[in-house]
Amino acid sequence: MQSLTALVSACSNFIWGVPMLVMLFGTHLFLTVRLRLVQRHIPKAIRLSLSPDEGSQGEISQFGALATALAATIGTGNIIGVSTAIALGGPGAVLWCWLTGVFGIATKYGEALLAVKYRTRGKTGAIVGGPMYTIERGLGWKWLAVIFAAFTVLATFGAGCTVQSHAITDVIHTTFGVAPAVSGLVVTAITAVVILGGVKAIAKVCEKLVPFMSLFYILGCIAILVLNAPYLGEALALIVKSAFGFQQIAGGFAGGAMMAACRYGMARGLFSNESGLGTAPIAAATAQTKNPVRQALVSMTGTFWDTVIICAMTGIVVVSSMVKQPELYQGANDDAMTRLAFANLPAGQIVLALALSVFAFTTILGWSYYGERCVEYLFGPKGIPVYRLVFLVVLFIGAVANLDLVWSFADLMNGLMAFPNLISVLLLSGVIVAETRHYLWENWLDEQAETLD
Repeated sequence: MQSLTALVSACSNFIWGVPMLVMLFGTHLFLTVRLRLVQRHIPKAIRLSLSPDEGSQGEISQFGALATALAATIGTGNIIGVSTAIALGGPGAVLWCWLTGVFGIATKYGEALLAVKYRTRGKTGAIVGGPMYTIERGLGWKWLAVIFAAFTVLATFGAGCTVQSHAITDVIHTTFGVAPAVSGLVVTAITAVVILGGVKAIAKVCEKLVPFMSLFYILGCIAILVLNAPYLGEALALIVKSAFGFQQIAGGFAGGAMMAACRYGMARGLFSNESGLGTAPIAAATAQTKNPVRQALVSMTGTFWDTVIICAMTGIVVVSSMVKQPELYQGANDDAMTRLAFANLPAGQIVLALALSVFAFTTILGWSYYGERCVEYLFGPKGIPVYRLVFLVVLFIGAVANLDLVWSFADLMNGLMAFPNLISVLLLSGVIVAETRHYLWENWLDEQAETLD
């Protein structure tokens, strides 16, 4: 097992080298400039996410599509992922994670726009879309579309399955003493019931759980930040200095220099918000919307909530707690950092356990849908029942898997997925700009001012 973990970790480190970091962040910056800082439309986009586009084609509401995408992104990446990034890259990883989210909003906008523009009806008659259809119909490169779909199916077993089930069973075992096998069986059974209902059942569950648990977790973070108020200034300074290698941290970290902070901050940022990964557009393509720009605006709010708000709050909570009680964090790693931070809050461990469990569960639901759509693309509808069975088996196995292997595998698959998706987004950036010019810059803001303002 150790040799396998080392091999997967080496492959992950290779994929997440300088080329990936440059391509990922470069795409974020490129689209931010070409789209005239589309992030400035976030307030309007939030209002749009709560206003259904009546009489539009699609499988689920725009908010349902957003909730499904948020379900897949708001999860262990926001809690354990941020903690792991700090453990491996130092406090500076928080800033790189946050910056990946801020600029990644533009990429999330672009890939969602393309997903809606190139969506089609699948063999079952349902509206489907995502990078595989964007690549095939927009670029004409069927071979690259197949590669993306194949990597996505594999990624669902890592980022969307084993990582999540392990997180749930581990936190429940630590907090309540329940054996991982028992909680793993329960999670697997509940997941089976929901995913058999398809995207509409998944969206219905996510619409109810995601907003409630997000608010619940944010309130918990705010409470800790109030308790840590005297240390916030020092914590923020430490994050900035460490992000650019100005301050090396000793004890408890695998690295604190700029490259380590950048590598792990960006990797966990992508794992968290999935901007550039290509998964969220699969949900966006099913939304009931009349034009691609409207759904693109709604979709980009997912990255705002996920990384710009929730990941940032988790990171500041952990680092400020480290500054407050540094002796507790000597030798601490991975999810232990977040647990130590929430220990300062009355019933904090229970708050964390509930939030993490619900976040991880909804992430499982969202990723299972992504996998199904990619399996349908590769093998047709007949492959979906087989995929669901394999997914549920792997879900249970993940409950007792080695965490180091799980995270390395998740990082590896995320990187492999990102390459073909980012290629399509960059090559079709002219289409993104043209659609944005037509609907947003020239006509849409004036013609639909009553909806946007």
